[in-house]
Amino acid sequence: MNTATAVWQQQLAEAFSSVNALCEHLGIAPSSLPLLPNFKAFPLRVPRGFVDCMEKGNPADPLLRQVLPLRDELLHYPGFSHDPVGDLNAIAEAGVIHKYHGRVLLIATGACAVHCRYCFRRHFPYADLQLSTQKVDRALDYIAARSEINEVILSGGDPLLLNDDKISALLHQLAGIGHVRRIRIHSRIPVVLPARITPQLLKTLANLPQRIVMVLHANHGNELSPTVGTACRRLITQGVTLLNQSVLLKNINDDSNTLYQLSEKLFSLGILPYYLHCLDRAAGVGHFEVSEQQAKQLIQSLQAHLPGYLVPKLVKEQAGAAYKIPLI
Repeated sequence: MNTATAVWQQQLAEAFSSVNALCEHLGIAPSSLPLLPNFKAFPLRVPRGFVDCMEKGNPADPLLRQVLPLRDELLHYPGFSHDPVGDLNAIAEAGVIHKYHGRVLLIATGACAVHCRYCFRRHFPYADLQLSTQKVDRALDYIAARSEINEVILSGGDPLLLNDDKISALLHQLAGIGHVRRIRIHSRIPVVLPARITPQLLKTLANLPQRIVMVLHANHGNELSPTVGTACRRLITQGVTLLNQSVLLKNINDDSNTLYQLSEKLFSLGILPYYLHCLDRAAGVGHFEVSEQQAKQLIQSLQAHLPGYLVPKLVKEQAGAAYKIPLI
């Protein structure tokens, strides 16, 4: 194990997993918060670098609200379920979700560096369906047998939690399938654990024959620290195309100025805004939902103040649909 790898793994091991410890670090009294009494099924996990971007003493900090387990998760909202976007019906092979023409998604791992409370896969049966070592060959055979598949998306969990050797092996195996023209990586890691962007990972990405697209996930400009900026510039230097997708979240980024600042900051780091998702209706996340009408108004405000390439596409995902549904 090289030093760079040890750094990110050590940072991951030191991530906050205790609400009391997190609140103490931020100078917030846990007794003042409507905390979820039991959240073992979806535990707290947040790296310290991400916590360093939070405002101390502010229980309404928009980054803190994304990770703090609150009693609102117990509220029942009609139309919310354990499989809000139809992932389970689209399982084609263990570890393979095939929803859309021309591309498949691989569930590379069930692990994430941060547990976002609005996660649409918080109930996903990873133990049975993630791409384990034993299931890789079957997944690759599925892709190789279908020449219409020209793009493979690595997702999870977060695929960048695979170590350098594992992700290198998987990427090179995918690169060897002649009809795969693009490889896309969906990851929150460069935002919440930028030390993971190691020299070995960068070398792997630079040496693949396919163009690599990395879709990051930042919801608020405060997440984009100087360390995050450095990691993103290193990726760009190796020819990786960086896009960002956000989720529209109540009391976190549901105002036009916050979204405006996010787009501007993303572009300053060489990242293009890609999607602004309406909330996927997973059970336990209804308190984050913003109405479609308000979402459209926010996008219209952005269109009036930003060039088109800095306005993310407002979309929602609908189970069984052939593509994400654009709302404007």
